[in-house]
Amino acid sequence: MTSDKSHTLQSGPQEMFMTLRRRTLLSAAALLPAASGLLSRPAWSAAPGEWPARPVRFIVPFAPAGTTDIAARILAARLQQRLGQAFPIENRAGAGGNIGSDAVAKADPDGYTILMQTVSSGAINYALYAGEIPYKPSDLANVGLLIRVPNVIFVNPSLPVNSLQELVALAKSKPGQLNHGSSGAGTSLHMTGELLKLEAGIQMTHIPYRGAGPMLAEIMAGRVEVGVDNLPSAIGHIRDGRLKALAVTTATRSAALPDVPTTAEAGLPGVEATGWFGVQAPAKTPKPIIAKLGAEIDAIVKEPDTWAKLADLGGMKPDLTPDGGTSPEAYEKFVAAEVAKWAEVVRRSGAKVD
Repeated sequence: MTSDKSHTLQSGPQEMFMTLRRRTLLSAAALLPAASGLLSRPAWSAAPGEWPARPVRFIVPFAPAGTTDIAARILAARLQQRLGQAFPIENRAGAGGNIGSDAVAKADPDGYTILMQTVSSGAINYALYAGEIPYKPSDLANVGLLIRVPNVIFVNPSLPVNSLQELVALAKSKPGQLNHGSSGAGTSLHMTGELLKLEAGIQMTHIPYRGAGPMLAEIMAGRVEVGVDNLPSAIGHIRDGRLKALAVTTATRSAALPDVPTTAEAGLPGVEATGWFGVQAPAKTPKPIIAKLGAEIDAIVKEPDTWAKLADLGGMKPDLTPDGGTSPEAYEKFVAAEVAKWAEVVRRSGAKVD
């Protein structure tokens, strides 16, 4: 019997070449599983510290030039400077923020798509759009809270009230006859008004507008008596006397309106609400990436220059109060509490989106 080795040696040049070629291909095939595993392995799994290795898409679920968009661009610019990769903004507005949020919830959880979330799209919508919203809170991973914005309750100066309690008394004497405006149905401002009515036991008719500007104009003209707005939008009109501020809805007074009491000081501690903006990512985004991005947000929020830019939103200082940079774990608890809180307000008020 002739051995494989002797057979090969005795074969012609062409047969020798074919035999060696078969052995080479078999050896290469044996290595394919390991090689394919290396090729398919995301960069972060081998070295989490290398993230980001390419630009990170930053989705804003609202139109350009609004507070959400401006805050996202400030954060994106600093993230690019600190991490060496671009964070291009992509505005995907519609359905109260649901369209952009859903796009992130369904994106690959590879750390290269993140979301600028708000109290409306990140908490209120889950109850307000019940049965229609295409994603769940668990579809998004919480990274960090960027800023909180005080809300303010105000009236037309001609209304004969000088405090929140006087407004409540007037509303009780005229059930359903006073109107309260907001920047739109389903916004945190609409729901803050609903919370006021629930806690005070009063009836007022909600008038939604397409943004804060039209609502403020109607109240200053005297066609609507009461309004709720984020402080940055309303403060200029309050300072020049065209609106009369009755209370801010935060736990502490605003440095910009030190003489205006909180709702708790006015006897309605249950009426506490803030607008907030934070960063989320698709669920199952690797924890090392979430931790790294959260640490970056924490550091950026604490920078004096970033603080100044955030505080300047709305043309006032220093009324957008950064949280101080919450951890992903703390932000997770914060969002869960906000979801539960606003679900109860929606349930009790019967608020709906037409």
